[in-house]
Amino acid sequence: MGVGRAKISIIGAGNVGATTALWCAAAELGDVVLVDIPEVEGMPQGKALDLLQASPIVGFDARIVGTTSYEATAGSDVVVITAGVPRKPGMSREDLLVTNVQIVTKVAGEVRKSSPQAIVIVVSNPLDAMVYRVWQVTGFPHHRVMGQAGVLDTARFRTFIAQELGVSVEDVSAMLLGGHGDTMVPIASCTSVGGIPVTQLIPAKRLDEIIERTRHGGAEIVNLLKTGSAYYAPAAATAQMVEAIVRDKKRLIPVAAYCDKQYGVGGLFVGVPVVLGANGVERIIELELSPKEQVAFTKSIGAVRKLVEQMNELCPI
Repeated sequence: MGVGRAKISIIGAGNVGATTALWCAAAELGDVVLVDIPEVEGMPQGKALDLLQASPIVGFDARIVGTTSYEATAGSDVVVITAGVPRKPGMSREDLLVTNVQIVTKVAGEVRKSSPQAIVIVVSNPLDAMVYRVWQVTGFPHHRVMGQAGVLDTARFRTFIAQELGVSVEDVSAMLLGGHGDTMVPIASCTSVGGIPVTQLIPAKRLDEIIERTRHGGAEIVNLLKTGSAYYAPAAATAQMVEAIVRDKKRLIPVAAYCDKQYGVGGLFVGVPVVLGANGVERIIELELSPKEQVAFTKSIGAVRKLVEQMNELCPI
């Protein structure tokens, strides 16, 4: 990042994108460009202007621009891709595959042209396939392309644990691995409350129930909303990743990162603990997994591989 404020471009001005812009602006992470398609001309401009007018009240300084072209995004430090259609009740993330991969392929091509040095955070679902496609299309080094899923999934897990124990969410620390969604692998041995292993505080059967609820955390919200999907928490999770990058915080958090030899993944983007800083994914942390966790993680990798193969077959570049 050069002198002055970081430039953060958010592609997709729907609920997740606009709320990410709000969190980023309110935390003064940088100037924000909110982009959407020409068919909704006026919508990103209106949301950007509305957000800008909140700045004197909340007390943040940022330049916030809405647009339907990529010109204003040129030279972005961080690009967040939220573009795509959200899940509706009964839809799996896989149902979104064909529609969203076409959208994301086009977006990635524009990002490659307008911000060749950017770090890209993908939020669009199905996450693990979409981040792979962005990497394919941009040709960026893999440490500069990643997906947001683990921060959100751990936040859900931490929320449910805090509710269960009646403690502050700030004292709950958790880690999950694997694909985003039903095959995610919460790591109980890396989950603690005030430094106390969660296994000492919650019986195994109840913890399994909480893990299961976490796996279906997104679907639970989709079913309640009926007309859309979660956006406050996904946006907050994305903003936390943006902050780690623009402020070079070296956060150790779960991110959908490119793993080859690590964990024996063999060239896919999957959720793993990483050190996230100004250079993007600066290091992948390899955990020792229990036999049960290893089986679950291998299953999760298999599901991601199948999804990526399906994407490449249905929507080749």
